[in-house]
Formats: sequence, structure tokens, C-alpha cells
Amino acid sequence: MSQEAFENKLFANLEAVIDPELGVDIVNLGLVYDVTADENNNAAITMTMTSIGCPMAGQIVSDVKKVLSTNVPEVNEIEVNVVWNPPWSKERMAKIALGIRD
Repeated sequence: MSQEAFENKLFANLEAVIDPELGVDIVNLGLVYDVTADENNNAAITMTMTSIGCPMAGQIVSDVKKVLSTNVPEVNEIEVNVVWNPPWSKERMAKIALGIRD
């Protein structure tokens, strides 16, 4: 599997991680900024939270690691980098997360 295909697989599986407060997955919420992997199948996820004081941040990071290690068994190490810049805003949400169906 190419590195790009592996990164796409990681990203797609992040849709299984649900923000427990909002009930929407972190991809459609727009919380995931970047997904990269190296030649050893180590993954780095750069993401944010809806607010700096998000009480569920630890749970979400734990869920990211659990989902990826379970659903993508070929992944080795998983690093989750939580960043605050650029800050999250509701404009980052996908239409589906806003309840808008095409």
C-alpha cells in the first residue's frame, strides 16, 4: 500500500471517532487538520478541539488511538498532536455535521 493510500485509510477511519458532547465524528466536525504517516507506518494526527477547555479532549485523543490501532492493524505508533492554531470554528464543519443533506 502506498503511503498516500495508507494516510487516506487512517483519515477515513477517524470518522469512527465521535465527539461525545456533540455526537458527530471528528472528521465532519472539522477537528482533523492533518494525517501523515512515515515509511514505518507510524501515524501523526494533527487536530484541534472545539474549545481550549474541552472537557472531553483526553477521551477524544484516547479514542483516536484506540480506533486507529483497532481498525488499521498495520499502524505502528500513533502520535496525536492537539493544536490551537488555527482555532476551530463552526465553518470547518461539513454540511452533514450541520444537519444539511445534499
